[in-house]
Amino acid sequence: MLPDTKEARAARRIAADVKAAGGRAYCVGGAVRDMLLGLPPKDIDLEIYSLPPERIEEILEGRFRIEKVGKSFGVWILKGLDIDVSVPRRERKTGLSHKDFAIDADPFLSVEEACARRDFTVNAILYDIEKDEFIDPFGGMEDLKRGLLRHTSDRFAEDPLRVLRAMQFAARFNMEVCPETVGLCSRIKMEALPAERVFEEWKKLILKGKKISIGLKFLRDCGWIKYFPELAATVGCEQDPSWHPEGDVFTHTMHCMDSFAADRIGDDKEDLIVGLAVLCHDFGKPLCTRRGDDGKIHSYAHDVLGAGPARTFLERLTRERALIDAVIPLVERHMAILDMWRSNAGDAAIRRLANKVGRIDRLVRIDKADRQGRPPVEAGPSPQGEWIIAKAEALAVKDSAPKPIIMGRDLIAMGLKPSVKFSEILKAVYEAQLDGAFSDKASALSYLKNFLDSPKAQQ
Repeated sequence: MLPDTKEARAARRIAADVKAAGGRAYCVGGAVRDMLLGLPPKDIDLEIYSLPPERIEEILEGRFRIEKVGKSFGVWILKGLDIDVSVPRRERKTGLSHKDFAIDADPFLSVEEACARRDFTVNAILYDIEKDEFIDPFGGMEDLKRGLLRHTSDRFAEDPLRVLRAMQFAARFNMEVCPETVGLCSRIKMEALPAERVFEEWKKLILKGKKISIGLKFLRDCGWIKYFPELAATVGCEQDPSWHPEGDVFTHTMHCMDSFAADRIGDDKEDLIVGLAVLCHDFGKPLCTRRGDDGKIHSYAHDVLGAGPARTFLERLTRERALIDAVIPLVERHMAILDMWRSNAGDAAIRRLANKVGRIDRLVRIDKADRQGRPPVEAGPSPQGEWIIAKAEALAVKDSAPKPIIMGRDLIAMGLKPSVKFSEILKAVYEAQLDGAFSDKASALSYLKNFLDSPKAQQ
């Protein structure tokens, strides 16, 4: 039964009006799946049968402000409510592009034919609002009970994006992808998919996946990992078993991502940056892993070397330059916390690290996921994480880079005229700030005056 929300109340009114007009309204898709899983549905999709679109629009306009999507799709958005209303439709693949579909709205389709176009059986269940009962033409309710993700029909292959939907759905709902679906996905090519659509599925995996390793394992098992070569290179990349008893770099990455998922903070921006950094943090290992003279496997400088493949991987997915630029320094310095703790690094080194990575707390989260990605080894408390967080808090750089105390306006106040030398002076003074030469405005201005009087500034 739908929960008592304004959307649910509106859906019941629509169902009653549709029934009075001779039609039938069903709740469909993710809302039904979430109801069966005991989760509150975030939005409601209604599908209306046995009424022409013109009559449906009349019914909706009588109670709601609506927006029609397209001219012939038979889809209406209810303004101010998380409700979409549509009629059943046929979809025919007309080309290679993700958008190459002919869509024919047909309110007189059978339930079975309408549901056959949906991706997974668990998303092909209908809920009859008036009768308070479920209609399940493809066995999706049993698949939900078994934790099985299964394609609804062979029409699944018409949209390659569904392979990545399987990746993120399996991770989000902790479901096993059935062998037949894995086999079907392995025969589908990732062709003509816009990068932004691909990235949306990766974002859902990272931001919503409860068991991200399931999605990554599926990607490997169906062969689609080849479309992400930087990640594919981690499969079979050996690690020294005394430090990494869990196996190869790909296995380690899967465990790290599960650790990250368990510790998400609920801030999508921060979680996405950290999640991508955890995913990419060992991309450098395939470039440098060797067996040394001591017989052990080493991956020297893999953190620094990982910046290149991480950037290539991310640039294939997104044009969000700020996001990429936030992730790469974290990959490049994901070993820094341990190194600095071991050497008992001073304040200047911590300030400089904060300046490079943007936020020390991001790096601490990555370090934790990295340490917890080595089962059966239990990570336990993190002395290096606790140490650097305490230092960073004292230096006010836990969640931001050190902000320059001296700005261009301070140079002007000293009588300097704007010139190309401004940036050189500001850079030199900021470097001194990072070194701890001053920590407040008064001491900063005093330092600036002495610096401007120095021979170095006169050059």
